Amino acid sequence: MKPFKLLQLQYQGFLETDFLWFSNDIQQIQQFNFKQITTSVFTGDSTPKLRLGKLVERFVSHQLQENTTIDILIENIQVQNHKITIGELDCILLQDKKPIHLEIIYKFYLYDKTVGNTEIEHWIGPNRKDSFNQKLDKLTNKQLPLLYNDKTKPILDHLNLSVDEIEQQVYFKGQLFVPYQEFGNYFDEINNKCIEGFYINSKELLLFKDAKFYIPTKRNWLVKPHSNIDWLSFKQFSIEISEYINEKNAPLCWLKKTNGELIKLFVVWW
Repeated sequence: MKPFKLLQLQYQGFLETDFLWFSNDIQQIQQFNFKQITTSVFTGDSTPKLRLGKLVERFVSHQLQENTTIDILIENIQVQNHKITIGELDCILLQDKKPIHLEIIYKFYLYDKTVGNTEIEHWIGPNRKDSFNQKLDKLTNKQLPLLYNDKTKPILDHLNLSVDEIEQQVYFKGQLFVPYQEFGNYFDEINNKCIEGFYINSKELLLFKDAKFYIPTKRNWLVKPHSNIDWLSFKQFSIEISEYINEKNAPLCWLKKTNGELIKLFVVWW
């Protein structure tokens, strides 16, 4: 597939991802509120080596620029103390002339009841190295408070802004995956439209021995499954997936059922 076409599929998948919650329903952290554009062409720059997080930031920037009520003042500005970076402000913008400090996050979380004691604490990263709760703590205790750091004041002064007039919000999107046996269940605290699929371990793969598979690159985790790819047979997929499992790496995969249904899933090592 041509790079431009693939980039558009990545952008479209990003646009169609929902916010993990609305308003300030989770820990009083205010989710960004604006009219989303669901069909658009990404005209910004992107290199194949750009990691997923940075690609998402460019997608968000492009999306915001297409909204006539928004004026971006700064993006990705490092805050330094004697040439040592103490943090970064993702974005400060004006929405209807109101200044907003916006932090941008796009995550993939899996639901595991064995972790933590609450629904929020049960959402963890595919390789168990991070979690939704940890990210919320980082936002609350590090990323959002950076606006009030003394070393941030010169940046705000340059923009002719007072810290007291700036509202803090997050642009927090995500794809969620649940155990195969719980696929279809409803969750109380998150936006259930973010549930993209399920996850299984390698032993459960036999449930889909008649299906076909695909392992997209990390950047293509954004893409909605489609048929215009070279599918792997169950045997081929089992060989390739074993390499990931041996390295304790849980990849996102596409599954094509015998009835033609396409779905995303993670195959986990744990």
